[in-house]
Amino acid sequence: MTNAYQQAYETSLKDPEGFWGEAAQAIHWYKSWDKVLDDSKKPFYRWFVGAETNTCYNAVDRHVKDGRGPQAAIIYDSPVTNTARTISYDELLDQVSRLAGAMAALGVTKGDRVLLYMPMIPEAVVGMLAVARLGAIHSVVFGGFAPSELAVRINDAQPKLILSASCGIEGSKVLPYKPMLDEAIAMSEHKPSHTIMYQRPQAKAEMTAPRDLDWVEAAAKAQPADCVPVKATDPLYILYTSGTTGQPKGVVRDNGGHMVALMWSMKYVYNIKPGEVFWAASDVGWVVGHSYICYGPLLNGSTTGGLRGQAGGHPRRRCLLAHDQPVQDHLAVHRADGLPRHQARRSQCRAAEEV
Repeated sequence: MTNAYQQAYETSLKDPEGFWGEAAQAIHWYKSWDKVLDDSKKPFYRWFVGAETNTCYNAVDRHVKDGRGPQAAIIYDSPVTNTARTISYDELLDQVSRLAGAMAALGVTKGDRVLLYMPMIPEAVVGMLAVARLGAIHSVVFGGFAPSELAVRINDAQPKLILSASCGIEGSKVLPYKPMLDEAIAMSEHKPSHTIMYQRPQAKAEMTAPRDLDWVEAAAKAQPADCVPVKATDPLYILYTSGTTGQPKGVVRDNGGHMVALMWSMKYVYNIKPGEVFWAASDVGWVVGHSYICYGPLLNGSTTGGLRGQAGGHPRRRCLLAHDQPVQDHLAVHRADGLPRHQARRSQCRAAEEV
């Protein structure tokens, strides 16, 4: 632990309101907070009480507004499908706002849940951002999870809508998602009103009208949706534990505290500079990968994110494209009080498959 980090860490403990209040100045707020930290019901801490913001606006819109529309927002490079794509902030804003409009037309509003059952493709990023744009709450489930496990999460989150893709790819094997999704919905007590399916060229999903909608067609027909201001203390996403020791537990992260902690971590712990492409890899998959993939562009000047599938040969590891140098495997753990503590270990991030 460096002296600078140790000093910052100690300051955050001695004066959390001053420390995190200053850090929060880097985030766009529709309305400022009445109180940085409400600790009146320990250990249930609430950050930036009274403030209003939108995570999607901070990750996408503000960069377009500040003239960085042509800059790369996502760099996608898949050695499995031999596909490389670069998506600018202008393009990302269009895709996200149109998908949000398609979901809004299906009745998704602030506070609703939307479940994502997708491989690590750019559309997964678009989906998460689009849900956040509407003030809704998203929950990412590993693409390819067994129908029974997916059904448990559907029952718990009770999503109004599910975003999915026709397939994932594991090595040279194409793994169709739609049959597993259909089975999970049939098994679950809660029935989502619609699914929006992204058709990949490797496999075509059989659609069930009127429940299932084609992603590209729905987005093309939709009116772009604006960002919906939400309270800083409103939930942003639900992240489920694996469930290996019992029923999966849903970890809920809010909008304000999540953004400020992530932004500070990227800038000061991982030394990500504005405009850089960053790397992140973790054995815990979406616990770290979810945040970095979806909300990487929070820094002023922005960072560009990238996607690659598994890392290290483990079927559940995720790798997010990074600096053009060997990857460090960073695991960022946030305590219940919202103050970040960080552990880091080095490992090679090897090109691997999508799941």
